[in-house]
Amino acid sequence: MQIGKDSGVLANWEIRLVKAMLDRGQWNDQQILAYFTRPTRSVNHRAIGEIRKGTRGKAIDIATNDELDRFLLTWPEIDPQTGLSLLGDELLIKAREAMVAAVHAFNGAGLYFRTEIFIVTAMIAWTYLFHAFFKSKGVDYRYYSASGKEKVLQLTPSGAEKYWDLSQCMSSSHCPIDGGMKANLVFLLELRHEIEHRMTSRIDDAVSAKLQACAINFNTTIKAKFGLQHGLERRLPIALQFVVFSADQRNLIKATSSLPSNVVTMVESFHGRMTPEEQGDPQFAYRVAFVPKMVNRAATADEAIEFIKADSETAEALNQVLFKETEKKKYGAKQIVAMMQKEGYIKFNLHRNSELWRSLDAKNPSKGFGVEILGGVWCWYETWVGKVRQHCEENATLYGKASENA
Repeated sequence: MQIGKDSGVLANWEIRLVKAMLDRGQWNDQQILAYFTRPTRSVNHRAIGEIRKGTRGKAIDIATNDELDRFLLTWPEIDPQTGLSLLGDELLIKAREAMVAAVHAFNGAGLYFRTEIFIVTAMIAWTYLFHAFFKSKGVDYRYYSASGKEKVLQLTPSGAEKYWDLSQCMSSSHCPIDGGMKANLVFLLELRHEIEHRMTSRIDDAVSAKLQACAINFNTTIKAKFGLQHGLERRLPIALQFVVFSADQRNLIKATSSLPSNVVTMVESFHGRMTPEEQGDPQFAYRVAFVPKMVNRAATADEAIEFIKADSETAEALNQVLFKETEKKKYGAKQIVAMMQKEGYIKFNLHRNSELWRSLDAKNPSKGFGVEILGGVWCWYETWVGKVRQHCEENATLYGKASENA
């Protein structure tokens, strides 16, 4: 793969084909140029002449007759909706296709693994999008190892070049996103690592706002960096459902869909490191309220969804009704011990709780496990309860809980 700016620049595989076309002698320079110009890229007319004279791509081999025939037979391989070349814009096409697949999988009827599938596939989409952006800016996004004073390109076991993973892409100073967008991806990456290779209880409700923000952020970024025609609005229809949940039904579903303790701990810990403003950023978690509405105008009678501006009086009124500041529930150490003993961990006591929080430095405010209230009394959040429960589950024999299979 050629790393470097691709705006108006012929890649090595294209130079090989140009040489073959020049050698065959059926086309003049302008006609050859037309084969490599597309809506997303304009190539300077001097490029073909420089290849003909040998001042550009001199060390690059000529394509074979079979390769040239195959290229001509399939040309133009252009996506009519975006103008992207299926060969030259492979990274961008893969990014779009991966995100479309992620959303389709999540919206698919009858799937129980939808959130996990979305996260894994969306992370692939973002990785390809970052690679496409870095390539367009001439950023080398390959891994290197130090060998003395020289850098050595890292290769996979099969000999291919190793490219940055998503974490490395976001760590780069060239990363095109920040703020809530980056926080959203960091959250989903942490969650992916937590649920990787494990079957989890359904976590759709718990993280759906983050998944929605992830999809919207992707669409916003690809349009901002590559053009409006690359947006996915036309590829993804509005999802329809057959049911309307009452408040009682909704509460019952949530009550019977408890999250694994390790996921609760991870989510609460992540939130604990954020300010209320950061948590409320729609680029971190995009929340939507759907309100059944009667209409009195024929023009709007068929509209299932109405969009209102965030800074409008209507939006402000809705926010006052739907959102209110809530204080995190707090627990004393004795309460937590009593909870664990009630769950069967009869040997878990105050001493064990103290040992655990000291080993994890859990009273460090940056951990988000609890808070010191007026009078110097330390209180624990749900975050710590989840951490303790996970610890007890992993050491069930130590704390006297009988095996369920016994």
